[in-house]
Amino acid sequence: MADPKGFLTTGREVAKTRPVAERVKDWNEVYVPGSLLPIISKQAGRCMDCGIPFCHNGCPLGNLIPEWNDYAYREDWSAASERLHATNNFPEFTGRLCPAPCESACVLGINQPAVTIKNVEVSIIDKAWDSGDVTPQPPERLSGKTVAVIGSGPAGLAAAQQLTRAGHTVAVFERADRIGGLLRYGIPEFKMEKSHINRRIEQMRAEGTKFRTEVEIGKDIDAAKLRRRYDAVVIAAGATVSRDLPVPGRELNGVHFAMEYLPLANKVQEGDLTVSPITAEGKHVVVIGGGDTGADCVGTAHRQGAASVTQLEIMPQPGAERNANQPWPTFPMLYKVTSAHEEGGERIYSVSTTHFEGDEDGNVQSLHLIEVEFKDGKLEQKAGTERVIPAQLVTLAMGFTGTDQANGLVQQFGLELDERGNIARDENYATNVDGVYVAGDAGRGQSLIVWAIAEGRSAARGVDRFLTGASALPAPIRPTDRSLMV
Repeated sequence: MADPKGFLTTGREVAKTRPVAERVKDWNEVYVPGSLLPIISKQAGRCMDCGIPFCHNGCPLGNLIPEWNDYAYREDWSAASERLHATNNFPEFTGRLCPAPCESACVLGINQPAVTIKNVEVSIIDKAWDSGDVTPQPPERLSGKTVAVIGSGPAGLAAAQQLTRAGHTVAVFERADRIGGLLRYGIPEFKMEKSHINRRIEQMRAEGTKFRTEVEIGKDIDAAKLRRRYDAVVIAAGATVSRDLPVPGRELNGVHFAMEYLPLANKVQEGDLTVSPITAEGKHVVVIGGGDTGADCVGTAHRQGAASVTQLEIMPQPGAERNANQPWPTFPMLYKVTSAHEEGGERIYSVSTTHFEGDEDGNVQSLHLIEVEFKDGKLEQKAGTERVIPAQLVTLAMGFTGTDQANGLVQQFGLELDERGNIARDENYATNVDGVYVAGDAGRGQSLIVWAIAEGRSAARGVDRFLTGASALPAPIRPTDRSLMV
């Protein structure tokens, strides 16, 4: 155990963020560099080393949290990094982007603020990179088997790294011009600087993984031909079809999906563009959708110099404390103030958009909304609550409905879909097509980064067994496993 009295003597302290007035002027990560290291050992010492660590249940990766908390408390950073990497290929991603269901399941959280597990995780991995503890791990021998991975998001990268280290020759195909999937172009720079992706890619290259960018399977390469060229295929193409809002005025200029808006802002940071073709500068911005993607749009609009930012959510505002029907250790729906929300703007709950209005040139100028409420399990509009707000840029951040079928990948492989439109798979992540497996959101539906990595690791075991007859690779979750929620 770390500090037997740590949870009694040390209060919860989290990473410090840079002043709002400073950080909205740049695209660097919002946290004060180096602010965690002076406090993180004591924070790790708050871990109770529970007899039954429920943080394991909250984390689909099965992270050995009490173990690396103990090492971090003792400042044995090399051992902490080894324990961290034992279950997680990319802790620098999850340590920055995961909503930390492990903290919701922390036993200390029953009656005290939970251990800052996420902050400990990112401190360990950042220290490991700085000290040179993260090195390539090429396989001792090659199997002679080849694997194609379609998609380079967290699920695809995790599957590729596991299979490469198992001795297979792996090629990752990505339709964008850079590796990373939504990590690259969906996550703003202020949440995770892309240097973290770049150095992982270089590690994977040194291990033997091959990368092919600007290649879309189904369009540039026929899926059936790809299957014939490789001994196995892993589909990790994500759930990239955005949920639309079919209301009058949707066709107006200035109404965009979040995933049309955010990638362009990231391309500016990559140096591909000087100015984004879709910019919030000087405009009244409305973000429809109250989740993390919506918050990313809010923060991006602030940095582009929006005149105002309003975020709409159809659901009621969550409470600050757990509801009785969301008891510990489930992941509760709580009112969350992200760094983007700290930077300004208005959030409006329990409203629905009825239509957009534009000017004579077809540019959106305003949005009409109405208050809604749930009655008998149904969403109903409240008469007399209509109002109009200015909107010269609207981003739709209402989630995703499934994997892309327009490119022909699903049809060319001959894949079966489940009742929700995801690619169907069995308990080993295998599809109905021999040798073709699916991992991540393409099979699970829209989910969290930590689930994507867990799926990639688990699918890699299924592929390894298919290729060799047995596998020593871990499989932290089953395809049917779901978050610890009520």
